[in-house]
Amino acid sequence: MAMNSTFGDEVAERLHRMVPGLRTRRMFGGLGLYSGELFFGIVAFDRLWFKVDDSNRADYKARGMRPFQPFPDRPTAMSYFEVPADLFDDAEELKAWALRSVAVARQAKKSPAKKPRKTSSRHQSSSRE
Repeated sequence: MAMNSTFGDEVAERLHRMVPGLRTRRMFGGLGLYSGELFFGIVAFDRLWFKVDDSNRADYKARGMRPFQPFPDRPTAMSYFEVPADLFDDAEELKAWALRSVAVARQAKKSPAKKPRKTSSRHQSSSRE
């Protein structure tokens, strides 16, 4: 996942004024975007991608945006969608979309972990005599 460092720097500079506690982390040739400890965005392939769930995915699809695929030749998509390029011309709208993605990341972190699988009775020790 390659990235032009100028684009990544520009994205970080813009979002720094919009997203509380913004920090970045280089990862796999791209850039991870965090609000505090919440991972909410990716800069890769000279594009910006924000975290989505059922609360905001339709906004991206309505604009014709596609999910992030780290390996274009593989069908695996992640829960990040490309941010429409025209949002870079509208700071308030970009901020709104970024903060919705931070909220999605916060909600994902709060979601209960999957329940551990029950082990079958065959694998449990028995104390019968």
